Amino acid sequence: MTTTYRIQNPATGELLQKFPFATDDKIQQALTDSATAYTRWSSMKMSERGKILEKLADLFEENAVDLAAQATLEMGKNSREAIGEVKYCARIIRYYATEGERLTADQELKNIDGQTAVLRRKSLGPLLGIMPWNFPFYQVIRFAAPNLMLGNTVLLKHAEICAGTALTIQEYMHKAGVLEGAYINVFATHDQASSIIADPRIHGVSLTGSERAGSAVGEQAGRHLKKAVLELGGSDPYIVLDSTDVATSARRALFSRLANSGQTCTSNKRMIIMDDIYDEFVAELTKLSAELTPGDPAEANRNEYAPLSSESAATGLMQQIDEARKAGANVLVGGERPDLPGYYVKPTVLTDIPESSKAFSEELFGPVVMVYRVATEDEAIELANSSVYGLGGSVFSTDEARAQQVADQLDVGMVHVNAFNVGGEDLPFGGVKRSGFGRELGPLGMDEFVNKQLLTLNTPR
Repeated sequence: MTTTYRIQNPATGELLQKFPFATDDKIQQALTDSATAYTRWSSMKMSERGKILEKLADLFEENAVDLAAQATLEMGKNSREAIGEVKYCARIIRYYATEGERLTADQELKNIDGQTAVLRRKSLGPLLGIMPWNFPFYQVIRFAAPNLMLGNTVLLKHAEICAGTALTIQEYMHKAGVLEGAYINVFATHDQASSIIADPRIHGVSLTGSERAGSAVGEQAGRHLKKAVLELGGSDPYIVLDSTDVATSARRALFSRLANSGQTCTSNKRMIIMDDIYDEFVAELTKLSAELTPGDPAEANRNEYAPLSSESAATGLMQQIDEARKAGANVLVGGERPDLPGYYVKPTVLTDIPESSKAFSEELFGPVVMVYRVATEDEAIELANSSVYGLGGSVFSTDEARAQQVADQLDVGMVHVNAFNVGGEDLPFGGVKRSGFGRELGPLGMDEFVNKQLLTLNTPR
């Protein structure tokens, strides 16, 4: 298996193009260029940077279909979902372009005896972003857009399987007018990423990825006294307390789980269902999953499922399913790979997962539904909070007050009542526990890599 940057079609396994890792000299040049560009970029008026980002948003909107095709080719994303991702990026960019000045306006703290105290939000300097493959445009843009608007410059290390997307984002940045050096893609190794974090010219690092990667980057950032934002794994609870239409509830839950082939941090990985509707709910999940067939992600047919992003992703998921089966979990449907080229795994329904199994506590990143039966609300809350992760969670009930009472007790960064995975460019995103720390998007997304500078003005007498 190749380990370099590449474009490899997950639907066929065909390796289309390889890219070499950057040399150490190139990494040093990128650091120099980023630091040099910071002086000019940060000195521009925010309104000027806003106009450039507006142009970038226009480019994403106008070329959404072509950009989406790149994501489909590289990581197997359903083309309909990929177009939606690109258009969402345009909204994120435009949000910060238009709201940036308001979000960073000076805040007067007090005026006592002629002395005025003001909190100002200023840029920090060059930043490193380390981004994953599952949302190859969105993950980059939600980090880069607010920080470019703020005046920071960005070095971006993308996932090795997203080389084409990485280069395309850089190309569009420059087309829009972002200064050369203000946004630089680097095909860095993991060791080189560590050296970038250690470099005194870098003022912070943001990583979206696995718990293991976040632990490593967080340790390195702490050692070098750098600010870090870490968005890591999730095993979000999806609690259904009651339903007047169990079949529809199950269908909604399943297709929420299968979005992006189940490769979403905030996916509803653990479905916690009350005892009186559990059997009907699981039967519907099983029936619907069995009806799905593998398909070409470029076609985006609704009754087909797309491949996973890579051979390692498919192999790793199968190992987790097999381990769960051996530990005593029931595999009601799926649990195997179809006899086809590419990185497909059949949609799988797991029940009766033993607490002693790895699947009970691990994140399963793919089209696997884990379903748990509970008899009481307290049991549902205890099970939901038993995870080491705390990204998001949802609670459903015909009684909104009942659902809110349960939702209020979930240890997560984002909780939803009678809704799933609600998000938007103006809403903060992030978790607690081993899901990481820091927030992206919304006002908080522009308040992470910022110098919150205190200014006091003492009027002479």
